[in-house]
Amino acid sequence: MKLPYVEPFRIKMVEEIRQSTRKEREEWLNNARYNLFNLKSSQVFIDLLTDSGTGAMSDQQWGAMMTGDESYAGSKSFEKLHETVQQITGFKYLLPTHQGRAAENVLFSVLVKDGDVIPGNTHFDTTKGHIEIRKAHAIDCTIDEAFDIEDPYLFKGNIDLEKLENVYKSYPKEQIPFCLITITCNSSGGQPVSLENVKAVKELSDRYGIPIYFDSARFAENAYFIKMREKGQENRTIKAIAKEVFSYGVGMTMSSKKDGLVNIGGFIALNDAEVYKKASNFTIIFEGFITYGGMAGRDMAALAIGLNEATEFEYLESRISQVEYLGNKLIAFGIPVQKPIGGHAVFIDSLTFLPHIARKEFPAQTLANEIYKEAGIRTVEIGTLLADRDPETRENRYPKLELVRLAIPRRTYTNNHMDYIAVAIKNVFDRREDIKKGYNITWESEILRHFTVELEQA
Repeated sequence: MKLPYVEPFRIKMVEEIRQSTRKEREEWLNNARYNLFNLKSSQVFIDLLTDSGTGAMSDQQWGAMMTGDESYAGSKSFEKLHETVQQITGFKYLLPTHQGRAAENVLFSVLVKDGDVIPGNTHFDTTKGHIEIRKAHAIDCTIDEAFDIEDPYLFKGNIDLEKLENVYKSYPKEQIPFCLITITCNSSGGQPVSLENVKAVKELSDRYGIPIYFDSARFAENAYFIKMREKGQENRTIKAIAKEVFSYGVGMTMSSKKDGLVNIGGFIALNDAEVYKKASNFTIIFEGFITYGGMAGRDMAALAIGLNEATEFEYLESRISQVEYLGNKLIAFGIPVQKPIGGHAVFIDSLTFLPHIARKEFPAQTLANEIYKEAGIRTVEIGTLLADRDPETRENRYPKLELVRLAIPRRTYTNNHMDYIAVAIKNVFDRREDIKKGYNITWESEILRHFTVELEQA
C-alpha cells in the first residue's frame, strides 16, 4: 500500500484561538463599519485576510534571530542576506526595506514619473497605488483566459503579448520605464506565469528597448507551478527555475512576508548600478541606511534562512497542496472558485455566488462579511472596493472579476481548519438567496480605500 502524504514538519508551538458567537460577530462587524480590516485579531477565529506575514517560522529561523547582527552599517546579517539573494536571484545589488510596499515606493521614486505608463499582468492594488499617486498609469495586459473562472488554462497569470505590444506601439519609449511581471499574479487569482511567457515578454520588450522588473512576493510558488505544469521543467530544482526567471529581468521588488517566510521585511534586488545608486538615496530618505533599510538585523538573518526554505520543493508541495485541498473541497460543494486553484489562496467568484447583489453594492465585500458572520473566518475582497476609483473621473472601476480571497497563511493551519472553512462557506452558499442587499460607502480615503473604508448596509 502506498503511504499517504504527510507534512514535512512537526509542530513545536501552538497558539490558542477562541470561537465567538454569531451575536458577538454581528456586533463586532457593525462596530468595524463592515470593514474586516477593522476587526481585532481576537475577534477572528481563522484569519485568511492575507498570507502576508508568515504564520510560523522554522527552528532554524528562530535560531538565526538570536544571532542577528544589529550594526547600523555593514551588518553581518546584511552580508548573509545579500549573499543569499544573489544566489537565488542572480541580481548583484540589494536594498532591504521594511516591506514590499516600501520597496515599490523606493524603486518607483527612481523610475516612475508623471505621465508614464507601466504595462504588466494584473497589477496589485498597492502597486497600482504607487503608480497612480505619481500621476502615471498602470495598464493590465493579462490574458483573457484569466477572467473565465471555469477555463482550466494552467498559466492564467501570463501576459497577453498582443496587448503588451499595443502598449509599446501606442506610447513613446520614454513614457514606458519598464514592464512589470507579478509572480504569481495575485489579482487574477494567485495564478502563475509560465517560463515560456516570461521569455516571450523579454524578447518582445527587448525589441522596444523596455526593461523588465518583477513583483516577486510569491516567486517560489510561481517556480513550483512551472516545475509541475510546464513541459520540460519537471526535472529542474525550484532554485534553478527561479534563477532563470529572474535572468530575464533587470530587477525585482519583494515582499518578504510571503515567500521569504518572515513576519516583516522586503527588498529591492537590481543589476543596474545607476538605478541602485539612485534607489540607495531614496532608501536612506524613506527607510534607513542601505544595509538595513527598515529591517532589524535579526529579521534579515531569519529572511536569509527563509528564502532558502521557501525554495525547497518539499516545503512548496506541502504549502500549495493545502491550498488545493481547500479549493477542491469548495468545488465539491458547488462553490464557484477560480480554476485552477492558485498558489497562495482560493478565490471565490462572488458574481456567480451572489448574482442578485448589484455591483455598486460590492458583492465580494458582502460575501466576505457573510462568511465572517457565519463562522468567524476573516477573508478579503478582491473586487470593486480594491479596484478603487478612476483617478481622473473618480468613478468606481468595476473589474472583470469580483473575488473573495481566502489567503492561507504559511505553516499555520491544519487540514481540519480547511474542512471547517469549506463547510462554513457551504452554509453561506445554501442560504445565499436570503442575502438580499450589499453595502454603501459612508467614508473612503483618496487612494487604496479598501483598507480603511467605512460601510453601511444598503
